[in-house]
Amino acid sequence: MSTRRNELTRQAARLFAEKGYHGTSIGDVAEAMGVQKGSVYAHIDSKQDLLYEALREGADAFHGALDLIPEWRYLEGERRDEFVAARHRYEERIRGLFQEGVELSELRADLDVSAAALLFLSAANWAYTWLRPGGDTDAIADRFFALLVDGMRGYSTPA
Repeated sequence: MSTRRNELTRQAARLFAEKGYHGTSIGDVAEAMGVQKGSVYAHIDSKQDLLYEALREGADAFHGALDLIPEWRYLEGERRDEFVAARHRYEERIRGLFQEGVELSELRADLDVSAAALLFLSAANWAYTWLRPGGDTDAIADRFFALLVDGMRGYSTPA
């Protein structure tokens, strides 16, 4: 990803955190970057691209940090409890994203959000076993994302 696109993603993530996704416009991102709105569209197709990249980068950083220290399972007492609580909060946020997708009719109405979150997290947690050094991770991530989301959207699934 280009340096400019990385900066777009960082600025968008900051604005999403401050104003919320729906409260942030492409114009806001352009202003934060000091460019015209049309310049932003030279790097993205939609605001969804920025949201996806910001979330993916955050999840990658989280999992990358955990992958460096697989010994967390050997923690004891309060430290283990604290780590497990943080892990549960993260998992709950993933379930919440799926639930929000259901509520906004972006995902199928009958989606089992717990199972969807487990599938998503399982794929992400085991990526190190099937990713190959030097491989096109962006292309793989895009294919997995499309497969997971399109498989969850279904056709017409009224509430």
